[in-house]
Amino acid sequence: MSEAQVLTLSGGRLAALSWGEGSAPTWLALHGWLDNAASFSRLAPLLCVRLGIRIVALDFAGHGHSGHREGDYALWDYCHDLLDAAEELGLERLSLLAHSMGAGVACLTASALPERIERLVLIDGLGAVTTPAGESAAQLRKGLRAARRTRSAPPRYPDSESAVAARVAGGVTPIDAVTATPLVERNLILEADGHVRLRTDGRLLWPSPVRLSPEQVLALLGEIRTPALLIEGETGILGERENAGAARAAMPQLVRRVLPGGHHLHLEPANVGRVATAIAEWLQ
Repeated sequence: MSEAQVLTLSGGRLAALSWGEGSAPTWLALHGWLDNAASFSRLAPLLCVRLGIRIVALDFAGHGHSGHREGDYALWDYCHDLLDAAEELGLERLSLLAHSMGAGVACLTASALPERIERLVLIDGLGAVTTPAGESAAQLRKGLRAARRTRSAPPRYPDSESAVAARVAGGVTPIDAVTATPLVERNLILEADGHVRLRTDGRLLWPSPVRLSPEQVLALLGEIRTPALLIEGETGILGERENAGAARAAMPQLVRRVLPGGHHLHLEPANVGRVATAIAEWLQ
């Protein structure tokens, strides 16, 4: 695995990792919820060699080494992280490599600003988590109540191995220790007593006070005109679920590939090569 270059963007507000030659065409990579730029630490080096590109992977606000944000972490707010990074890197037309929540951010941006997006490569994510319109008050109640609670201290662990074990045991989606290690290690701060603690803003765990409705998300996906590849894991979060099928159908130009692996198949050592091949074949 090639060494990544560390970047600081937006006046220090955003952190990023970069692979490939600085003069090569640049793709932006967008990670999932509670992950960080290291999500692409195994896939990016492969793609840079095979495609002759540079990949800059962001840490979204509140994640990894990026700064925390006051107020809500709404999905559309991450679009500004993406656009701020693109502006600083001098990128007018964007190729986006995006996983999970990052795929949702990529879809929103492609829907609202189609002139800015050249291509989308989405990994086990499409659209956004939704709340039916009739449940809006209940969702708002959850978000308001969570924000009024006293904030707890970030979790501390005796060592990084314990932090990885906690991620494996408590992750929202199944993940093994080898796959989780790059994500967890980038998300740790070493303290004076030798313990480590999480960098992630704990407010990311709060319920969103407002979400898009299913109808809104389908309408947004229907506005996307850019070429798009969706790579799903056989045991990922999409599959043949009704909402996933509706999301795919809303984008008739979407190319779908289902590969062995789970939600983080692009980071699983056994499957990352398959993901790189699928992307290269689609581009050809």
